[in-house]
Amino acid sequence: MRAATLLPSTTSPSIDLTHPLFARIGDTPLIRLRRVGAHLPREVAVYAKAEWYNPAGSVKDRAAARIIRQAVLEGQLGAGRVLLDSTSGNMGIAYATFCAALGIPLHLAVPANAGPQRLGILEALGAELTLTDPLEGSDGARDVAAEIAASDPARYYYADQYDNSANWRAHYETTGPELLRQTKGRISHLVAGLGTTGTMTGVGRYLQLHTPQARLVAVQPDGPLHGLDGLKHLETSPVPGIFDPQIPDQMLTVRTEDAYAMARRLAREEGLLAGISSAAAMVAALGVAEGLKRGVIVALFPDSASKYLDLPFWSSVDDD
Repeated sequence: MRAATLLPSTTSPSIDLTHPLFARIGDTPLIRLRRVGAHLPREVAVYAKAEWYNPAGSVKDRAAARIIRQAVLEGQLGAGRVLLDSTSGNMGIAYATFCAALGIPLHLAVPANAGPQRLGILEALGAELTLTDPLEGSDGARDVAAEIAASDPARYYYADQYDNSANWRAHYETTGPELLRQTKGRISHLVAGLGTTGTMTGVGRYLQLHTPQARLVAVQPDGPLHGLDGLKHLETSPVPGIFDPQIPDQMLTVRTEDAYAMARRLAREEGLLAGISSAAAMVAALGVAEGLKRGVIVALFPDSASKYLDLPFWSSVDDD
């Protein structure tokens, strides 16, 4: 079952929310990882939810589509009003893909060190970019986006993915039901990284309601200075407004070096070019699995490695 097709708007008829691109969001595959988990007991299965099969290439497609739909139906977008938000990459690419398809102007605040591949994709899709101080990261980009929005509120619809309920609702409505269906209700653990926290919040709420025995494991970097793109160290960062700290049953931290090593293993042992935050989720998932005698563990893989292949760790042979 795919995510629901976006409904037609009654308030902004020029924006066609029945665009076929939206029908391709969701129903991403669940892939059992057999070689990296070969040492596990027979009754323990670890799966990756491969979100790069979404049309714009990441889990952020779900939230971006839901945010756009809600804004259009509420009359917040249309008549040339600009969608504005901050991003470090994937959410911006999702916005840019759907905004280009729908004819919605888009302005993004992006850290200047986001990477040439991500910036190139955003420019190719026609997004207007404001590059922000790289030392301030995604939090600084968010501050700049808020300033731009305040400077001309009539021109901009400020989506603010960190504080927009449509973010987590996208996962409650689509990702959660998919996981329950794909595992035939046998999911025992969900392992997902914390960025905007929308995935953990939305899927967590759904699983708590429909399969309360499943444990929810949140993953974050082990410190404020890290290389786990897309993840936040919540103890030293502004906590997203949509985050519910009561949802995770367990909080795990992952070292950047361990995630890099796992990304290489996933590529060379499973044939999966997984992104850095995906690899971090896998490190945590294996740690959970190694303490079980039976279980079905799902690691949420937000994106592939396609935007990170220029990083030097891929050629490393030292995985200690």
